[in-house]
Amino acid sequence: MDVLILGGTGVISRQIVNRLLTGGHRVSVFHRGSKQLPFAGEVETLTGDKSDEQAFRQLMRGRRFDAVIDMICFDESDARVSFETFRGAAGQLIVCSSSAAYKRPFRSVPVREDLEELTDDPVFPYAYHKAEAERYLRQASCAELPVTIIRPSLTYGEGGANLGVLRQNVNIAHRIRAGKPLVMFGDGRTPWSFTFAPDLAKAFVGAVGNPKTYGQAYHATSEEVRIWDDLYLEFGRILGIKPHIVHLPSELLMKADPALFSHLYYEKSYPGLFDNAKIKRDIPEFQVEISLHDGLRMMLDWYEREGHLPDPDKERLEDRLVDMHRQWANACAQLSSKQDY
Repeated sequence: MDVLILGGTGVISRQIVNRLLTGGHRVSVFHRGSKQLPFAGEVETLTGDKSDEQAFRQLMRGRRFDAVIDMICFDESDARVSFETFRGAAGQLIVCSSSAAYKRPFRSVPVREDLEELTDDPVFPYAYHKAEAERYLRQASCAELPVTIIRPSLTYGEGGANLGVLRQNVNIAHRIRAGKPLVMFGDGRTPWSFTFAPDLAKAFVGAVGNPKTYGQAYHATSEEVRIWDDLYLEFGRILGIKPHIVHLPSELLMKADPALFSHLYYEKSYPGLFDNAKIKRDIPEFQVEISLHDGLRMMLDWYEREGHLPDPDKERLEDRLVDMHRQWANACAQLSSKQDY
């Protein structure tokens, strides 16, 4: 099949491209041209900026694809451009949404698609705009261009810069090795399933040309039940060093840096456990095989293979947060001591 990936160089989409190539599909990739990746086979590259709607439509004019996978759809406008561009020019539109789009608190845990609603609260813009894109696509999906929506949860992989509470990435290993504390939000016990991109790619590729998925929405995540502290504890097991974890309220972190920490308060303070029965029913090849331990080992190997260096700004921020925690703990101890008298 001829498949076009919009945004084919991201953490998830690069794995989708390679899995499509391995499966014998013909693949075209549209991106801005800022990254050149060594894919597993020959890929046609189309460069441009999707936000320039007129130029994007001109680039795609006269082309026909069996499926288009949109990995750069972040709001209703993005959804509309993709749908209108490929209506009549593609056999299927597969759109990457997010489990963040679900309304919190959940009605079901593990979360089931049929028991949940999409958020309608703009207080967390990322989630709200993903939900708005979905609402548009649900109404637009038709026989002329059937739409499939896939909602990943937090996903890690090579090329990513989102690992850790501060998205500190290689800094995690650096701090564990240096004996420096790591900041965790809340009490670190919120249940979560951490997903890795090579597994998630199976969901997108399994949807290609699959009529069972037309007009449907699915979440696609790991089902290995962990807690958030395990993210750092597992890193420590790999390194052979027990990490020192300090806990700060997600609300306090959000107020300290809303752009960096809002997702912790609005999304990740709730359990991240999902029932994948629906996607496994329609895409049986979606089977998650990468454990948290193996996935973090993969990430550490990637950091070391490519010579990643700690981010000094993130290092200073984490040091400040640790110092804030220390001051707070000392103040609590002093208050407790006074109350004893």
